[in-house]
Amino acid sequence: MQQSKGLLRFFRFIVLVLLGFSAGNTLAGELLPFRSDGCSMFPDGSRAKETLWLSCCRDHDLSYWRGGTLSQRRAADDALQQCVASKDSPQLAKLMWMGVSVGGAPWLPTPFRWGYGWPYPRGYPALSAEEEAQVARMLFIQGQ
Repeated sequence: MQQSKGLLRFFRFIVLVLLGFSAGNTLAGELLPFRSDGCSMFPDGSRAKETLWLSCCRDHDLSYWRGGTLSQRRAADDALQQCVASKDSPQLAKLMWMGVSVGGAPWLPTPFRWGYGWPYPRGYPALSAEEEAQVARMLFIQGQ
């Protein structure tokens, strides 16, 4: 029991350090064009309907590309879960939610992390007015 409490404290410490590191990076740089890989490392739909929840994943990718605050990330993950649940099963939607909750952290150097449109590491800073303008311009240019 003592060992598991110590391990839990260690993981909490690591998360706090990583959050502090990533939250301190507020100079975003240039935004990359939006791209979506569909349902990253997950099927885009069922066997019967191969792209059944692909639109849910694309909307989720758009939020992740843009980035923002932790509460915005949680809202994007919840919206993905609700969208997939409305198209298929709540159990599958929960599984996808768990995957993005763990795998989408902004400090992971993955191509599908939170804020992946910005240079790594981004963290959870709110977008500035200039960054919001970059997002709008990029979406306009891409016809989004």
